[in-house]
Amino acid sequence: MPKQGISSNQPMNQYKRLFSLTIILACILLVINFGLRASMGFFMKPVSEYYGYGREIFALSLALQNLFWGLSQPIAGAIADRYGTARTIVGGALLYSLGLYITANAQSIWELHMGAGIFLGMGIAGTGFGVVLPAMARMVRPEKRGIALGLGTAAGSAGQFLLIPVARGFIEAYGWQTALLIMAVGALTMVVLARTFAGDVADNQSRSRDEPGQTLKQALLEASGHFHYWLLIAGFFVCGFQLAFITVHMPAYLSDQGFDSSVAATSLALIGLFNIIGSLVSGALSGRYSKKWLLGYIYAARAVVLVLFLLYPISVASVYVFSITTGFLWLATVPPTSGLVAQMFGLRYMGTLYGIVFLNHQLGSFAGVWLGGYLFDRTGSYDWVWWTTAVIAAITAIIHIFIDERPVSRLRLSQNLT
Repeated sequence: MPKQGISSNQPMNQYKRLFSLTIILACILLVINFGLRASMGFFMKPVSEYYGYGREIFALSLALQNLFWGLSQPIAGAIADRYGTARTIVGGALLYSLGLYITANAQSIWELHMGAGIFLGMGIAGTGFGVVLPAMARMVRPEKRGIALGLGTAAGSAGQFLLIPVARGFIEAYGWQTALLIMAVGALTMVVLARTFAGDVADNQSRSRDEPGQTLKQALLEASGHFHYWLLIAGFFVCGFQLAFITVHMPAYLSDQGFDSSVAATSLALIGLFNIIGSLVSGALSGRYSKKWLLGYIYAARAVVLVLFLLYPISVASVYVFSITTGFLWLATVPPTSGLVAQMFGLRYMGTLYGIVFLNHQLGSFAGVWLGGYLFDRTGSYDWVWWTTAVIAAITAIIHIFIDERPVSRLRLSQNLT
């Protein structure tokens, strides 16, 4: 892998130096954001059975969640860039909690789509990676940016590992509706954690980095005319397709294969656990090596893992091996992808530009979640979607070879780069 940049030969020591109170609190917020969202797949069967719907209905709700998460992300990023991260997180946390509350009390398909889909998606956008990671990137020096992004991504993974078993326990102990109400209260804790980012406004930070002045319109025109930005967007679409399909449909898929729900809970928890390791490693490597090649290797490895999982006879052991290897690659794409946005275009409008990249991630998520439910209801199987995820992962690995990851000419000229 081509080496890039200068960093310490002891990345773990760099992680230790990054553990400030603000970084820790930011990570806790991401634990809550990602953990609650990742638990929604366990509501697929109880919600569908309670209302007597096919799986396509609640799958569409969660697909809408991913869609509105993506549609709202550039807006949330722009608000954070302009008015500060803290205000954005407060608004997002309130929408997050409201979405869970409406879902618990839904009396119609429309209310289910409104709660689990629209409001929850908007709330996730206002409190998740697209808002928090740019703020974390501004908290540290450029040479530590990859590691900081890795820590934030790992925190989201920790949320999946820690909160999925808790959510499943709530469902079994109190029923799915009460479990959602408890989660709605938990989402409000992000309002308190928003104080971590008081005073964080991208404009002030970017000036301290001596980046050339630029308006939002100029930034959008620059990025939209940059071919390699679109290649990055295409890759993240595929990432979203894969991750959302597995998160939402894995519990139902394993249940169809005759496994107890505890196997699905363990599977998703293992993904979360090993994604902590994968995110930290990816964050460290993205600060030392070429980010585009790192992304290419990750997508290629995903394709191989998926094909082996589909070809090998399914068992508890094969599910857990798949979960461990998939977990290592799960959100490992986030540090190099978000890092490439900052590297190519600078920090000033990173929230907005990464938000656009993430919008396409969520368009992929919408396609993966909805297509999974649609094809299952019509074929009685998830096989077509599983094989599709493997094929597009291989194509995406090739796409990343052609990305030019150098800063745009505006930044190269200001930094006297050649």
